[in-house]
Amino acid sequence: MPPRYTSEFGLPPFSGAVRQIILACVGIYVVILLLLSFAPATGQAILELGMLDAAHVRHGWIWQFLTYPFMSDDPWRFVVSLIGIYFLGPAVEARIGSGRFYGLFLGSSIIAGMFGFLLSFAGIARGPAFTVAAATNAIFMVFYLLNPDAPILAFFVLQVPIKWLLYLFMAIEVAYLLITHFSMFFCVAVAGFGVGYLWFALFLTRPKTVQASEWYYGLRNSYYRWKRRRAARKFEVYMRQHNREVIFDEHGNYVPPDEAQPKKNGGSKSGWIN
Repeated sequence: MPPRYTSEFGLPPFSGAVRQIILACVGIYVVILLLLSFAPATGQAILELGMLDAAHVRHGWIWQFLTYPFMSDDPWRFVVSLIGIYFLGPAVEARIGSGRFYGLFLGSSIIAGMFGFLLSFAGIARGPAFTVAAATNAIFMVFYLLNPDAPILAFFVLQVPIKWLLYLFMAIEVAYLLITHFSMFFCVAVAGFGVGYLWFALFLTRPKTVQASEWYYGLRNSYYRWKRRRAARKFEVYMRQHNREVIFDEHGNYVPPDEAQPKKNGGSKSGWIN
């Protein structure tokens, strides 16, 4: 049974991968704010280079899939996204380790960004994507899947099951997605929930991973067996063209001539013994 994780008025530990990610985001954000205040052209140029913009990606700016989580010019969205990582990240990192947590953060950001880019390429999503919203939602989903029965003290006032809090935030972001007519920001943010679920299923659900591995190796072995049978049939035809007869069984294995001929006297090679 997974351990219960309940947020009380005590704050989560500020350490490990969560600490490094938050410090990096805050440091970059402060630099961008200072540049926007004292060197607006430079600040805007950094945002243009770092934010995920489908038009720029189509011209080869693929680094934006990695840089857009650290870009923001909206204080409210920036703070809300980091709060989610701060309160839920330590519990997830404690269960999966710092290395996997970094992978979850960066992988969910990149995959959700690619999904948003595809929607924009199809003419659905519009505008840029920025902040760690996609990664925050992926961490939220993984936290729920690791602790499906955990109660959370929502807004430091009301204790509710994590499931209902997850549904609430998903509904709010889907509503904003519709209100903003599929803005890239909310397309990427909502995709983060799905990426978190896929990440959990692929890397933290062992039976499903084993089944996928067995299916892959079974398919590969079937392909190799088919190639061996095909090669055996070709070799039989080739040998017949040279007036020689060779026999292979249904698995593509060579059958020696003495085993291919039917045996007499009860199957003994030496005949009956009187």
